[in-house]
Formats: sequence, structure tokens, C-alpha cells
Amino acid sequence: MKLIVIFLMGVSLAHGQPIDLLDGKSKVERPNILWIVAEDMSPTLGCYGDPDAVTPNIDALAKESIFYTHAFAAYPVCAPSRSCLISGLYPTTSGTGQMRSAHPLPEGTRGFPEYLREVGYYTTNNVKTDYNSADAARLVEACWDESSAKAHWRGKKEGQPFFAIFNDMTSHQSRTMVWPHEVFQKEVQAKLSPGEIHDPAKVGVPSYYPDTPVIRKGLARYHDCVTVMDQNVGRILRELKEDGLEENTIVFFYSDHGSGMPRHKRLLTDSGMRVPLLVRVPAKWRHLVPNAPKAGEKTDRLVSFIDFAPTVLNLAGVEVPDTLSKSRVVGGGEKREWVYGARERVDEVFDCARSVRNGRWLYIRNFHPHYSWNQRSVFSDLGEIRQEMYRYEKSGMRLTRGQEHYLKRTRSVEEFYDCETDPDNLRNIVTQKLTREEAKALAEAQKAFHRLRRETNDVGCLPEGVMVDWITREGKPIGDIVSGKAANKPDLVGIWKVADSVGRGVEIGVKALSSDDPAKRFWGVIALRDREIGNPVRSLLVGLLQDPAADVRIEVAALLASDRKHREKAFKVLVKELDHPTWAVALRACRAIELRGQSARSVLPAMKAVYARTRHAKGDENFFLAFSSGAFLEGMGVKTDPWDFSPGAGSFMPPKKK
Repeated sequence: MKLIVIFLMGVSLAHGQPIDLLDGKSKVERPNILWIVAEDMSPTLGCYGDPDAVTPNIDALAKESIFYTHAFAAYPVCAPSRSCLISGLYPTTSGTGQMRSAHPLPEGTRGFPEYLREVGYYTTNNVKTDYNSADAARLVEACWDESSAKAHWRGKKEGQPFFAIFNDMTSHQSRTMVWPHEVFQKEVQAKLSPGEIHDPAKVGVPSYYPDTPVIRKGLARYHDCVTVMDQNVGRILRELKEDGLEENTIVFFYSDHGSGMPRHKRLLTDSGMRVPLLVRVPAKWRHLVPNAPKAGEKTDRLVSFIDFAPTVLNLAGVEVPDTLSKSRVVGGGEKREWVYGARERVDEVFDCARSVRNGRWLYIRNFHPHYSWNQRSVFSDLGEIRQEMYRYEKSGMRLTRGQEHYLKRTRSVEEFYDCETDPDNLRNIVTQKLTREEAKALAEAQKAFHRLRRETNDVGCLPEGVMVDWITREGKPIGDIVSGKAANKPDLVGIWKVADSVGRGVEIGVKALSSDDPAKRFWGVIALRDREIGNPVRSLLVGLLQDPAADVRIEVAALLASDRKHREKAFKVLVKELDHPTWAVALRACRAIELRGQSARSVLPAMKAVYARTRHAKGDENFFLAFSSGAFLEGMGVKTDPWDFSPGAGSFMPPKKK
């Protein structure tokens, strides 16, 4: 009898290479992949043409890299964008769009480095995670062999491929404008030689800033931070070369969104969403990107953060899950036609806006046009440059178009920019007579916006309290609920229809006030903000002060608080909601009171109580409530503890009094 031996071999779907089925680890050589991620930085680099940049290391990397001119973040703020990067899902789909949210991700969602670990990669993350989800701890555990300030590829085994991320905080908003200037000088500027320090008198001043000494000082400080960040990039690249890994490692350099300076971070304009992106592919691995531009060449390929996870998996020879984007940064994939962007609550500041961007045109839809792009925010307002802009606004000086866009107390319902002729997004052509070309482009952008919002199951139309109610009631993540994996689901199409009426008239909004859907009632109230409403509608609103949904009660109270006749009732509702068990709902009430200013003096004791219980308590919920209640108290002339975000100040908390 003959003995028959059968060898079973798997095949990598990406490269047709053998895989050892016994341990799931690939026998084929795979590239190392290194991400160097700068914080809060627009393309203010020498290689991108910034005349004030002193960035020799990144400029040298650019000469060896594919150079992207149209790369964009998912959100103009860190945590939502980072949730997108790790999961490969739009934050608007997963419910991670609100800053420091803690909602669960759709069931089965895995961080993409977990797939890399399964085929033998050593994965490390240096310092920052910020995944903005209830699943953050699980993601860290599953994705990283090490995630710490010491994490480095040097912990890998001999011959083991690695995926490593280094997050550099040097250009973060805290360093560029929030820390006291003397702390910046000690912690950041001291690392520069005299010739590398930027002279405030010589830096360029964008037209959307007033040209004052304080503004120039802030801009010079920002560029100093970028220069130190560049030095850190140089150190990491030298270590790669010293370890003999340079020719076996694909390097990505990018930032997590636009700079932390005013009119950048938190805005959906290019200054908030456009990021630098360089990808260096060594000759050994160029076969993975056969149609890519040559090293040093520019590409106008449209790239979104949602493309990063599938790109890395593809380069590593790992099958890309069907749930991820079909577009790629490099290495094939479908050509992206539009980037979808979003802005929601950031810290204590509530907002809702969406954008679409193609190679030339930027369309923005504002769903809270009654708020400025430059809403007061405690963390940002610690910056001298922000305070200078407030002073300039109050001075009565005539504002330029760009300054008015940022400082104006309200904003346009729609914004539309030709980014080729207007790269700073200063001329909102929606407000002007459109040419035939512009009208056609606007119609295409609006169509793309509605299509992407629908296709991605954008849950941003659900107020945070309503979203929590859905998650609690159905016992599933919001992403699964809206995709039909629960017994019930919200009518997103109908809710967005009401939201679309904001700025368009009151008819749809008034009708929505009688809906049995709390989210529709919520947007019905928003649609009536800053609108003339008659007594019948006002009476209907008064009745909604007892609405079953807290988000609705709060927005109605915020609207009626401007009416002397109903002010007392409105403030009673807001004060009661300060103790709501869902902290984001309590924060909505607190912020509504804060924005009423002196007219809310009668509720001063309640706001003192909020401040007292949150100011030195741990947790984001306390942090943001302390921001808002403290700002209100300061406006009333009440002394509060100064905020100090400097190193050693206690994790964003000032030293307690002795």
C-alpha cells in the first residue's frame, strides 16, 4: 500500500504567495510600513511651497516620495479622524463624530493593525490612540504589540515585518497657541538654533488674519513648532536607516487634520481638512504600486482618511474586508471622485456641518448657521492669537472677506468655493451670481453630498441624547441599528429632510414639531432659530418644553430664553437638564445657558453648582461641563480657577490649591 502525502497550501489573495495554514503566518516576505503622523498641521512645509517653513528633513523625504496635493482628513479635529484611521469607517457611519464620544462601534469592527498581527507583523503605536469609542481599550489591546511612549519597531523579532506609528505632538494646538509663551519657549523653541527661530516681523500673514504684532508672534510660534517636528521626523528616518531597514520600509508622512491655528482646525474649509501626505516606496517594493507616480512627483489623486486602512492591508498582502473603502492611497483601487467631510460637537461647542470636495470644488452645508465658525471655546481661547482676533473684531475695524467669514456671528447655510482660483476659500460663490460652469459644479456637488450622506448612513442627524436612547433601547451599536440589524431603526432619510430645511424656511420645521420622531422635532426647532414665528407656533413651542426628549426640551428652551415672556420657564427646563444622566445632554443645557450670557444671571447658583462638582473631577464629561459653566461664571464676574495645560499641570487639570 502506498503512502500518499498531501501538502495543503493557502494562497494570499493579494499576491498569490503561500501561507502556512498551521499558524496563519505568511511565509512570503512583506514590506515594513511606517507612519509618521504630525498633529494639527496644514501643508505648511517647504516642499509644499510655504516660504516660512524650515523643514529640511521632510523636504528631503518629499524628493523621494509620491507627493500628494489633494489629501484630506475625515474631520477637522483629531478624535473623529483617528477613529476613521483605525477602523476604516466614516465617523458619521460608526457614530464617533462627536468629540470624545464613547459609543460602541458596529459589531465585528476591527482595527486594521489586528489583521497585520495575524499574518506576523509586529505592530507598535507611539503615544496617541484617541479612538473616540467605547471600544478604544479593545482596539488598543487587539491592534498593538506595544502602544506607549516607548513603542518602537526595535522590539520586533529578527526578520519580522513591522507596522509602526509615531505620533508627534510638537505641532499640536497646545504647543502652537495654548501653552503660556514662556512654557513654549522652554519646551519647544529651546530645541532650535538661533537661525531656526522664526522672526515675527518676517512671517507671512494670511488675509483672514489681521496683521498685528500678536498675530505675527503666534504665526512665528507655529512655524517654530513645525520646525521642531521636522527635526523629530529626521531622527526617526535616521534610525530607520541606521537599522538597515530603509530599503525595506514604505513610509507615510501626514498630519491628522489642518493646523490648530484660528480658521484652520474645526473648519471644513481646506485650511481645516487638507493635509500634507508623502508616501516613500523603496525600489524593492515598487511592484506593489505599478502605476504610481515616480519618486518626487506630484499627484492630484484625491485621497481621504477612509482610504488609509485598506491601503496598508493591500500593501501588506492582506485581504481587504468588504466593509472598507474600495479606494486606495497608492496601489490601485477605485478612483475617488469626492471626499466626504463632517463637523460635529467639539469639546463644549455644538455644531453640525458637512462637506464634499473633489479636485477643484468645495461644498459645505451648515446645519447650525445661527452659530459662528468661531464659537467661543475655552481651550482654544487660551491662545493669545484668538484673543487678539476677538479684540480686533470688537475694535470696529473693517473686516476683510476672510476675516468676516471666520469672525461673523452667523454663517451661510451653504458655502461653495473654487479651490483652484481661491485656495484660501475666501469667496463664497453661492452668494453671488454664478457662471454656467459654477452652477453646474454646484449642482454636481450638492448631488454628491446627498448621495454620500445616504450611502454612508450618516447618523449625525441624531442628537447625542437621542442616539444614546436608540443604543440603549435596541441594545446594539448605532451603526448596526441604522443598517437594519436591530428590530427598529431611525428614519434617517426623513430626519435629514427636516434638517435640510434649516435656513430654507419654516414650513417643514413647523410640521416636524408635531412628529412622533424626537430627532425630527429637534431639527424642527433648529429650523426656527433666528426666524420670525407667530403666536400659534410659539404656543406649540411652549408645549414642547415638556417634550419627552431632553435634546428637544433643551433646544426649545434655548430658543424661548430670548423671549422675556417665556424666559423663566425656559431657564427652569435648562437648569433641570444640568443633572441629566447623559453627560452630552447635560452639556447641551449648560452650553445653552452659557450662550445666553447676562440674561441668564438668575440661574447663577445652578451653574456654580455644576462648576463646583466638575472643575477638579476626572473624565471628559466633567471637563467639558467645567469649560462651559466656568466660562459662564467668568462672564458674570465670578472668579474661577485658571486653566493650565502646560506639562506637569496634571493631565489637563490645574494644580489643586494647597
